[in-house]
Amino acid sequence: MSDDTSQNSGEDDHVTSDTEQAYWKANIRLLVTLMSIWFIVSFGAGILFRPFLDQFSLGGYPLGFWFAQQGSIYVFIVLIFFYTIRMKQIERTFDLDD
Repeated sequence: MSDDTSQNSGEDDHVTSDTEQAYWKANIRLLVTLMSIWFIVSFGAGILFRPFLDQFSLGGYPLGFWFAQQGSIYVFIVLIFFYTIRMKQIERTFDLDD
């Protein structure tokens, strides 16, 4: 009889609730979105679109150079703050907050 109990508890460990699945789906969606934005800003603006962006200047420097040197870092810091705020909202939505 103890064998049946241990088998059932093992099966229950692998089952995730709908709430947990929805939470992780929202979490992963947020991460993919923010990482895509960071990739576009850092790699796209700093490398791929640099020739086009260099037509414009910011603070006396070509815009493509500015993104490669400083802009992507600023965007990354903003994304960290946005992630923190948004994750708190997601955790509250799924009743997982502290």
